[in-house]
Amino acid sequence: MPLPVQLVSNPVLPVTCHAWNADFTQLAFSPNNNEVHIVKFDIKTGAFTKLFVLTEHTHTVTAIDWAPKANRIVSCAQDRNAYVWTYDGTKWNPTLVILRINRAATCVRWSPNEDKFATGSGSRLISVSYFEKENDWWVSKHIKKPIRSTILSLHWHPNNVLIAAGSSDFKIRVFSGWVKEVESKKPEATVWGTKMPFGELMAEFGTSELGGGWVHGVAFSPSGNKLAYVAHDSSIAVIDAENNKAISSIATKDLPYRCVAWLGETNLVAAGHDYAPISFTFNGSLVYGAKIDVPVKKEDKTATAMAKFRTMDTKGTTDSTAVGVEVDSTHQNAISEIRVLNGNTFSTVGNDGQLVIWP
Repeated sequence: MPLPVQLVSNPVLPVTCHAWNADFTQLAFSPNNNEVHIVKFDIKTGAFTKLFVLTEHTHTVTAIDWAPKANRIVSCAQDRNAYVWTYDGTKWNPTLVILRINRAATCVRWSPNEDKFATGSGSRLISVSYFEKENDWWVSKHIKKPIRSTILSLHWHPNNVLIAAGSSDFKIRVFSGWVKEVESKKPEATVWGTKMPFGELMAEFGTSELGGGWVHGVAFSPSGNKLAYVAHDSSIAVIDAENNKAISSIATKDLPYRCVAWLGETNLVAAGHDYAPISFTFNGSLVYGAKIDVPVKKEDKTATAMAKFRTMDTKGTTDSTAVGVEVDSTHQNAISEIRVLNGNTFSTVGNDGQLVIWP
């Protein structure tokens, strides 16, 4: 059974992003404002205690990522900045990272080795940032061409070099994020290509010959040989680099997905505007599974005035006629992000202010 936890209430606010520490005892999330909340979390019961509120950003936080081994948090926001947060035993200390962008930062991800991170933005570029010990600051390099619109999603390849990016120009691209100041040696050849100087475009794919849509989520498989993506035309696809980069896609009847993740080398999960995660399998071709959410049917009862206002708050509407029927799902609004914990266990957050842990 899924474990739902109401992270934000009175009023209910969307949880736009979240990230876990190494042993899943602490959670960082943003309630759709300029704050990053860090809570102590019991993954078995869902009980949580607020520990810190980080308020260095001046505009809405758009993404958070937690480096489990180094125990550092990176956050980015609409204020066009990123902060790297380090814990000194009593508090989290911010270090400003100048991304050199003139539009909002939209997504951020630590590399697998946690020695650099990539940030997408509305400036039609990807900033790859690394720490320069000589000058004691974070330096950002830009990947620009041939990006033509906002970067909406990023994911690192396991080799710590390649970056997959989905953007609102309906394209999925794989770039090289190799940084000579960080890497000890040149990267080894992969099924995505051999030569990988910084910023090199390794592969580019469109979402559909019939039009396509914004690419909301991208994810490399654990081996890095497959790349999954979801787009705003309600499609999901897997690119198999071992099979001449063949694309297996499904144009679903669901509302658009906003995020996708691998649960092993053959199983995927996607979620978005249909309020529930959907399972998929890939063994040479992509196969639609089923809704993972099987909520307990609640008894019909006459709603009190307070209950009606609470439901209106959760669903984000002021139309009182639209709240008479409770949605038959654990999430009561769109799911914004998926995080894999271990094995088949993952967590989701959504516009209803909930975090749900799925076994």
